[in-house]
Amino acid sequence: MPVTTDIAPRPGYPAQLLAVAGRALAQLVRSPSHSRRAEAARKLARHSLWLSAAGAAAIIALMLVFDRTEIQLMPARGAPGLWPIRILTDFGKDEYVLSALGIVLVALALVAAGLHGTRRALLLGLGTRLQFMFLSVAFAVFVAEILKFIIGRGRPFVGGDANPFNFVPFQGTPAYASLPSGHAVTAFALAFAVSALWPRLRVFMFTYAIVILLTRLVLLAHHPSDVVAGALVGMVGAMAVRYWFAARRLGFAIHADGSILALPGPVGGRLKRVARGASAP
Repeated sequence: MPVTTDIAPRPGYPAQLLAVAGRALAQLVRSPSHSRRAEAARKLARHSLWLSAAGAAAIIALMLVFDRTEIQLMPARGAPGLWPIRILTDFGKDEYVLSALGIVLVALALVAAGLHGTRRALLLGLGTRLQFMFLSVAFAVFVAEILKFIIGRGRPFVGGDANPFNFVPFQGTPAYASLPSGHAVTAFALAFAVSALWPRLRVFMFTYAIVILLTRLVLLAHHPSDVVAGALVGMVGAMAVRYWFAARRLGFAIHADGSILALPGPVGGRLKRVARGASAP
């Protein structure tokens, strides 16, 4: 009599895609498990406090001494020669940055759902790092939007003159959403997140962030103190998200002194092999 062996059929692609998405979300909300998370939390609190104190001092000094002078030196808003700056500044727009990261995350999930074993694990490791970048920007932008609404600082020349102390709290309109600069928040959160994962890109990423910051000043979209505040919110927000990931052993390790460093991730050559395998007939 022939022996039959029941082999469970492999789940179809939609089920695999749901499994990949479910795992990606579940790992973000699971309970923290790292034994050194308390040390990391204390170090995060110290660094955030010192950075916030220094940033607050710089913001107040700029408001009192430099904001009015700087915006009076800038070219008139809407000048025809500023079109390259208007294009460049959009590289720090939160909608564009988050959309780009979101599209890459979705594409990666679609590819990973069709793979198995090591190849899927490599892509999921990259996906965790992309999640960190996306959430670093998204969380910092969310905090910034709350601050903009509460503070209600007028943009340069709103009201007719160069008044750096034009505040209408809880106004909720774009004209009174100057502090902090949303573009600076996005650029510095992204710069910190990428640099935390790949330190060799630090100089490039923070150069990008500073360029975005300067475009906001040239376009008279913000005062100098606004962009400094945006840089502060972006970096502290990304630091908080990094702690969240490290406490759950996602992409980062916590050392005995509480410092957080990125774990080795997927390397380019291995990812290229995965991509070739995914596209092969």
